Amino acid sequence: MNLEDIIDVRELRNAVRKSARVATINEAYVVQSPKNRIETEALSEKSKKILQSKLDLYASELNHVSAQLDSATRDVGMPDASSYSALKAQEGRLLQLSFFLGLHSTNIGDPQSSLAMDTLTYMRLERDWGTFDSWQKDFIACAMTACNFVVTAYNYDLKRYMNLIVDSMHALPPNVTPVISLAVMPDLYVRDYLDDRKSYVFAMIKELNWDKIDARFKRAERAAAAYEGREQ
Repeated sequence: MNLEDIIDVRELRNAVRKSARVATINEAYVVQSPKNRIETEALSEKSKKILQSKLDLYASELNHVSAQLDSATRDVGMPDASSYSALKAQEGRLLQLSFFLGLHSTNIGDPQSSLAMDTLTYMRLERDWGTFDSWQKDFIACAMTACNFVVTAYNYDLKRYMNLIVDSMHALPPNVTPVISLAVMPDLYVRDYLDDRKSYVFAMIKELNWDKIDARFKRAERAAAAYEGREQ
């Protein structure tokens, strides 16, 4: 004999839901999108506005999800716990989109872009790829196949920098610190480059803000030293 033969399971579930007391735990957070003007002629003003509107949208949606999570039931024994799981999945997706698009918006748009050979960034990219050109070719290859972002990140376990594709099909590996991000969503460049992604990618790489990127490399190196228990 099954449980359903002697008990109306659906009625029991509804009774439990009605009697459950769900308290707000006040863990909601609020995020703001970066408001950095991108000084570049490689993107039209309309494309820049699209970039900013996406940043604003991700921040708004993330704040909404955060508020919903603050009062969501955390009774994992409930049969309909998938509603909480769905919110967490949405939170993770929006955090990823907000973070990498924010990095992208702050490390592009430098018309005077230049990277000296004696900078930490140049030396680390040359160390881990053999030559700076090899890193750039690999970065471009990732950018041409990614759906959302191509990222250069330091991997603490491999003790080296690596290029990564980050989108719905390629999750960011654990234990890494991103230092360069390039967004390749078509709606960011289609007004200016139509379907010519390669020209867009080349234009963005030519205007990477290496000063800001070098500062990220230095932070990653300090974090790596702390992770490995050695002095920087």
